[in-house]
Amino acid sequence: MKMKPLTRLILAVGIFSLVSPLHAQLPVGSHYPAGVEGIKGASLPPPGVYLRDYNYFLTADQVNGISGDVDLFAYVQAPRLIWMTGWKVLGANYGMDIIVPFAYKQISAPFGGANAFNLSDIQVEPLLLSWHLEHFDVAAGYAIWMPTGNFDASSPAKYLTSPGSGYWTHMLTLGAVWYPDKEKTWAVSLLNRYEINTEQDHTDITPGNMFTADFSLSKTVLKGVDVGVSGYYQQLVTRDSGTGASPDYSHVVGIGPEVSAFWPQIGLFTSLRYAYQVDVKDRPEAQTIVLTLTKPF
Repeated sequence: MKMKPLTRLILAVGIFSLVSPLHAQLPVGSHYPAGVEGIKGASLPPPGVYLRDYNYFLTADQVNGISGDVDLFAYVQAPRLIWMTGWKVLGANYGMDIIVPFAYKQISAPFGGANAFNLSDIQVEPLLLSWHLEHFDVAAGYAIWMPTGNFDASSPAKYLTSPGSGYWTHMLTLGAVWYPDKEKTWAVSLLNRYEINTEQDHTDITPGNMFTADFSLSKTVLKGVDVGVSGYYQQLVTRDSGTGASPDYSHVVGIGPEVSAFWPQIGLFTSLRYAYQVDVKDRPEAQTIVLTLTKPF
């Protein structure tokens, strides 16, 4: 049983919004951090209760669109509680989840440095639908990002270290995993998310809508062990609006290796992926590492 549910996580924090105050013309960013799901990322687990822990690391030494040296490090630790019920909706298993993330942010820039660690914005997903077909797993969902983390835009340093993003987000999800062979040793996954944002507190800016695709190609090499390539594409679809909003459309593309494994002795699912960003506009030029741990109950 391989679980790669939707998530904000899932990490339920807008890492890339960290760079916004460095330059007035950079887009605000996204609540959903691209790349937190990889191998079989669009496959949800069978009925049951699961605790999943996302550990997301990001480092960057340059911000595309900003002059000067910028060193950025971010770590998000995001526990996610998932309940897949036995109830059926449109032939799919119905479920729900909640993510309560904590974020550490550290930055060094021409204007100075800052760091902070605190509760970030919580994601509640009241609607998860999961279909398991002969050669496909299909997932759909609706989630809300709530501005529960403190957000202070009164100065660049305080804004950078704010654990929250300062706005609400409605997120729609649709994805599928295709198993081309009968034994399901090969898997092609595509998980799409679309974010619709509200006005940000104290800035008179409404972040534009964001599209994200997490994708992967994987092969089972041993029982319970998959290896493959995973990546992501994130694109600002509509411009930020309001006083001082950026006129640009930011985007980022990242790709790298991944390995996932199930440890039957302790009943734990694990996955580890690395991604290098190969195409960036108005975002940090970053590398990311994501470690996920999933325990069924």
